[in-house]
Amino acid sequence: MAGCTFVARLLPLARGRFCNNMSLPVRTATRAFSCTLTCSQLQQVHGVSALTGKVDRFGGVTVNLAEVGLPGDISESSFSGLLQDSLAQWKAEGKAAVWLRVPISLSRCAAAASAQGFTFHHARNDYAMLALWLGEGESRLPGFATHQIGVAGAVVDESSGKVLVVQDRNKTKNAWKFPGGLSDPGENIGTTAVREVFEETGVRSEFRSLLSIRQQHNHPGAFGMSDMYIICRLSPLTYEINFCTQECLRCEWLDISELAKTSETTPITSRLASLLLHGLEHGFDKIDLNMEELPAVYSGRFYQLYYRQLPILKL
Repeated sequence: MAGCTFVARLLPLARGRFCNNMSLPVRTATRAFSCTLTCSQLQQVHGVSALTGKVDRFGGVTVNLAEVGLPGDISESSFSGLLQDSLAQWKAEGKAAVWLRVPISLSRCAAAASAQGFTFHHARNDYAMLALWLGEGESRLPGFATHQIGVAGAVVDESSGKVLVVQDRNKTKNAWKFPGGLSDPGENIGTTAVREVFEETGVRSEFRSLLSIRQQHNHPGAFGMSDMYIICRLSPLTYEINFCTQECLRCEWLDISELAKTSETTPITSRLASLLLHGLEHGFDKIDLNMEELPAVYSGRFYQLYYRQLPILKL
């Protein structure tokens, strides 16, 4: 900083004293000082001398360019030099990988990163995530999440032996099915089922258990990715139907035995109807996968485990 202050004071003095008749040695010295100042600015990029990030438990570094203090008008060449120096430091520290989160406002930095070997990992609405493997051998970085999660709720009225079903408006075949839809990011399976049932039918319910999971790859409705379709058992809290006419053609409480026999349904629905019949006759504990919330290895976080619980033995 002292050198920068000295140069800032020297340049006006030199111009005022020598003007256009400045001697060659002074002009040479001034250019040298000016070059030193410019190079220093490029290397530090407005006070950022190295990119900083969060180190994960696998030895990777995640850098969010929106949080490291880069100027909004940083050039591609300036960022390239900064990234090159940072990579040298991370390699010397034995880091395994670098994750580079580039906001859309700094998308020019992605080109500079690609020249250093980074590749796109995934993108969202307002950023792209680039990755570079620094460890030995082939990259062991995980791929981006490649599944979408659909959840349906089989709302079973145990007193009448009926289940809530709908016929979708946007399907080529008007088959009876359980109401449902896509799970939102960060939304639990049971919460999705309860929400989707209410949005489509107007019936309020509560989560009881998980019944089945369907896996399908290269799904046309998931941009060619894989699709997970989960069906939950729910219990009704209300019974009056007020279905969404934009999504559904029909909505009814249908006898489970009839649903298991009819041809006006999907293969999944007919199989689940038979499963629900077995639960009605022999107890839902014979078919349910119950949920238990347990503490995760990450401090302060929890996960939901769905499994067939063992009966409690009476002493």
